[in-house]
Amino acid sequence: MFFNSLAFAIFLPIVFFLYWFVFNKSKNAQNALLIVASYYFYSCWDWRFLFLLVFSTFLDYYTGIQIEKGKSDKSRKFWFWLSIIVNLGFLGVFKYYNFFAASFSELLNTVGIQASPILLEVILPVGISFYTFHGLSYVIDIYYKRIKAEYNFIDYSLFVSYFPLLVAGPIERATHLLPQVKVKREFDFEKAKEGVGQIVWGLFKKIVIADSCAILANQIFDNYETMNSLSLILGAVYFAFQIYGDFSGYSDIALGVSKLFGIDLLKNFNYPYFSRDIAEFWRRWHISLSSWFRDYLYIPLGGSKGSKFIQIRNVFIIFVISGFWHGANWTFIVWGLLNAVYFLPLLLLNKNRNNLEAIELKANFKSVQTLVSILLTFGLTTFAWIFFRSDSIGNALGYVKRIFLLDFNFSVTKSYFRIDLIVLLLLFNIIEWVNRENSSPLNKGLYNLKLIFIIILIILFGQFGLKNEFIYFQF
Repeated sequence: MFFNSLAFAIFLPIVFFLYWFVFNKSKNAQNALLIVASYYFYSCWDWRFLFLLVFSTFLDYYTGIQIEKGKSDKSRKFWFWLSIIVNLGFLGVFKYYNFFAASFSELLNTVGIQASPILLEVILPVGISFYTFHGLSYVIDIYYKRIKAEYNFIDYSLFVSYFPLLVAGPIERATHLLPQVKVKREFDFEKAKEGVGQIVWGLFKKIVIADSCAILANQIFDNYETMNSLSLILGAVYFAFQIYGDFSGYSDIALGVSKLFGIDLLKNFNYPYFSRDIAEFWRRWHISLSSWFRDYLYIPLGGSKGSKFIQIRNVFIIFVISGFWHGANWTFIVWGLLNAVYFLPLLLLNKNRNNLEAIELKANFKSVQTLVSILLTFGLTTFAWIFFRSDSIGNALGYVKRIFLLDFNFSVTKSYFRIDLIVLLLLFNIIEWVNRENSSPLNKGLYNLKLIFIIILIILFGQFGLKNEFIYFQF
């Protein structure tokens, strides 16, 4: 079931009504309803993989308690590593086995050894990377005594399977979400109103911005060998807005839906295309994943402490693993490496913690520098997206090579230069820029007017005839 589907438009009001008018007597009743709704939501994709979600829930619930009860370090380590190995084992088999098997076979073939790998003919369970990371952070936090184990199985199950974030995040922490599900929620009209606004804005990002850009981005990327430089640059820009509108749109809808149930989720995007350097970009893009890797991998590796070599090593490890987390393809690894290379000068010059303050523009030279920095960062990010979007390294390099042929014949490109879409993208950026200090553009001032305006844009320009899944469902 997708957020942008008719099925979800029917599902959500039903759950909302039952939650506030039938199961509103106790916290356990509310949580039980949300668990049933979440399992149904997940089963609509493929009920056969529901067992993985249930198994992961039981595993981490039980091992968390055993870690806390462990009377010796040996016992605690046993249950800790059992959870880590089993969780990563499932993730590795379903997401990465075919990649490693095929890559190893290709390596053998290059040295003259013929090999035919045995590949698994199984689809990737949707959301497995997200709910696996929910459980891992919970177990790690218990092991390091940052939190106590949760003994209420209903509460813990909801933490793992809560449907707004189940299949594409944000990646929640037990320290943030569990305290909210452990108490009875009371209906808050203002919060629900904010939730509706955030849902509508997320749908605009997905149905209007992302899906409109996807049509042209797909045409250009699928036929890059016949495109000129200007068309290819335009295709990369379209994809940059496609993936941003798609993923941040999903996150907005997830946060908005959750507000309808009185639960706040972690903010996952903070207007990343207004970043002034790559370090700031990664503080604003997919925040829940970036902070997860920072807290559970980067800092344990030593973080920014130690020699410059150690710092550089840690940065490359984080970015490569982040790329690999997105998918079992060398393109994602190269995408991660590119971002590490972008980050490296900031690290070496100790400027990776610059640009922590809010963006302000005035009539002075510094503001011109700020705008140039934003455009440069967007350009570097868009270039890296070419590798993220391409099916193979060969296609990505071919795409880049044709850009540098420097063929800017507009007459060839004009069929892809859609004026209506360009105007929508400009309007979209203006709205985000004006509201860059707000959690969502619709939630501050003139709410009703802005809501009606965005709904009209969705009706007029939404791509309703397309069955476009959210990109991050595949991760």
